[in-house]
Amino acid sequence: MPNSGKSTLFNAITGLKVPAESYPFCTVDPNIAVVEVDDNRVDLLAQMENSHRRVKPVIEFIDIAGLIKGASKGEGLGNQFLDQIRKVDAIVHVIRGFISPNVPHSDGDLNPLRDLETVELELILKDLDTIEKRYQKKFKMAKSGDKEAIEEIELLERLKKHLNEGNLAFNFVKNENEDKIIKELFLLTDKPFVYVLNVDEHANNQDFFSPLKNIAVKRNADLLILNAKIEEELKEIPDEERKEFLEIYGLKRSAIQDLIASVYGVLELITFFTVNQNEARAWATRRNSSAYEAAGLIHTDMQKGFIKVEVINFEKLKGFSNLKEAKERGAIEYHGKDYTVKEGDVLKFLFKV
Repeated sequence: MPNSGKSTLFNAITGLKVPAESYPFCTVDPNIAVVEVDDNRVDLLAQMENSHRRVKPVIEFIDIAGLIKGASKGEGLGNQFLDQIRKVDAIVHVIRGFISPNVPHSDGDLNPLRDLETVELELILKDLDTIEKRYQKKFKMAKSGDKEAIEEIELLERLKKHLNEGNLAFNFVKNENEDKIIKELFLLTDKPFVYVLNVDEHANNQDFFSPLKNIAVKRNADLLILNAKIEEELKEIPDEERKEFLEIYGLKRSAIQDLIASVYGVLELITFFTVNQNEARAWATRRNSSAYEAAGLIHTDMQKGFIKVEVINFEKLKGFSNLKEAKERGAIEYHGKDYTVKEGDVLKFLFKV
């Protein structure tokens, strides 16, 4: 919702200085930034192989305008908000958990559970509208006896019932074929969520920690609790002063990397590595990707001319001084196109041009 701290958190994640004012709809046009995922395994690989360059994976974050009641009907910046959110792969839902007389709440008082319900209800209502339009189109086809249309009508009815009960499409139980149909609808609630409760030292957070956690578990979503204002200030402090700053607030470390890791997880991404003297690089790929698919991320020629892939997991590689020693001691495995890439795999693709 407006004034929940979305832009402040965006600044904390990205190090940018987008406007984060104390009035609703300060963010109109989306702010976009590409953020590096910190991974010290890249640094260690670079040291092992004396790589000249280090490249870590990135995630694109988008700061989208706030949503209010009636957004599904176009209230506030509703239509613009919903169009922007339709394009993303996952949603970080920032929930206000702080009290500030200088930052008015659009609904008057602090109530994180109500705010979460407001936002999700608007998303559900918009999805129901989308489903109804598809339903009416398929209903005409079903009346003429179209078997596929009849089956889709049954699916849409189950999906409507699921959403009308206050559930998200992301948690709807479906088979592989049904999943393909639902993906074609581009539903707003058919995306993974990360809930971020943005707190301060004044609000009695214990009142809503437990209920929010229960909702997150029901939604199969992560819940993180942080102070976006502190995280934004922390971004501006020199490295040598950060520890002292964190201790003042009773914190052990920044929560931003936890948030990025959570996003990485809900996007179902894993990291594999390639390394040589020129470059140590981390690559993000979908969980259960094949070696053939991973090769395509690097270069189409590598994928087309795929012969085999040399594999050693980073955890195993740590027991050797470098890849050469690992190979000499028989620690490298050789696999074909169908090999399923694992988290932390260090890969070398052999291919013909």
